[in-house]
Amino acid sequence: MKSDITLYTTTTCAVCAMVRDLLSHLNVEHKEVNVDLNPIAMIILIGKTRRLTVPQINISGEWVFGFDPEQIVELLNK
Repeated sequence: MKSDITLYTTTTCAVCAMVRDLLSHLNVEHKEVNVDLNPIAMIILIGKTRRLTVPQINISGEWVFGFDPEQIVELLNK
């Protein structure tokens, strides 16, 4: 499985917790960036994706928005 995975979250996001739990269940190492605590990361993320929502997951340069287990697993196995 791929190892260059970044999960962008906020503190109170229930869907972010679902993605975090999925990645943990799959034993996937990832970096988590909480954009509530890092406003510069939020500005950079919005500039890259043009989206204001979380979760956003970057898997080897490809983006997944929201909770989409099928797409996450597909990209992890690519």
